[in-house]
Amino acid sequence: MKDPGRSRAERAQLAMMLEVTAYPKPGNVDRCHDYHDTRLEHFLASVLAARPALDDAEAGRTGIGEAIRQAVILTNSHSGGNTHFGAYILLFPLIMGGGIPGALRRIEETTIDDAVAFYEAFSLTEVRVLESDGLDVKDPESIRRIREEGMTLRDVMAYSAPRDMVCREWIDGYPLTRQFADRLHEARGGPGVISRLFIALMAEEPDTFIAKKFGEKAALEAMAMAQDVLAGRRTIQEMDEECIRRGINPGSLADIAIAGIYLALTEGWQWD
Repeated sequence: MKDPGRSRAERAQLAMMLEVTAYPKPGNVDRCHDYHDTRLEHFLASVLAARPALDDAEAGRTGIGEAIRQAVILTNSHSGGNTHFGAYILLFPLIMGGGIPGALRRIEETTIDDAVAFYEAFSLTEVRVLESDGLDVKDPESIRRIREEGMTLRDVMAYSAPRDMVCREWIDGYPLTRQFADRLHEARGGPGVISRLFIALMAEEPDTFIAKKFGEKAALEAMAMAQDVLAGRRTIQEMDEECIRRGINPGSLADIAIAGIYLALTEGWQWD
């Protein structure tokens, strides 16, 4: 079945939906298990609620920072907390730019106002940050520093890139997003493809969200577990159970997977 001419906003929604309903994705919310405070329904509600911000971005009615801020405001309408903050960081430049080259041009054009709007959005979430990040999103001094130093949103991402793989995608040119999309094209669609490729990505990249939450050792342990799954030394269900028991959730890799799914969809990938 051919894509019926979906808009970029619709493809972004489809990408977010396909990622969260893929099963199994060790440690993350999916169709078979929730967190105690965030359920599958919260993710799906956010996919729907974000649509006005996605439409405004596609139509060029807003900048990247304001688009992220607006999406956060729209999706704060439920009690499930932040669900897609990292995905918004990756998706909005892609939506506005029409692909990676255009996204990178949009990133280069970000302004101080984009950075301020981003920090306002960040302060509305409960996204985990490293104590050593320096620019504390809950400290008004950070916004003063951004304005005084003339930091654009790209500058903010570059500042955080060594410690955050989502920010690093902006600075390095979306390499993992591109890789995930390419692998989707190679694997084609069908049941389980997103889950399999997600495990492969986990086996190659330590998740910085896990590192921020539990330390670098835990991120490397999660990567090793994924390698064990690929090598047949443990099942994906066993890995899933251990990640859930320990509270380990590769949220940054999930955001990159969403961006990769979106990119593949724009290039004609058929998910079903």
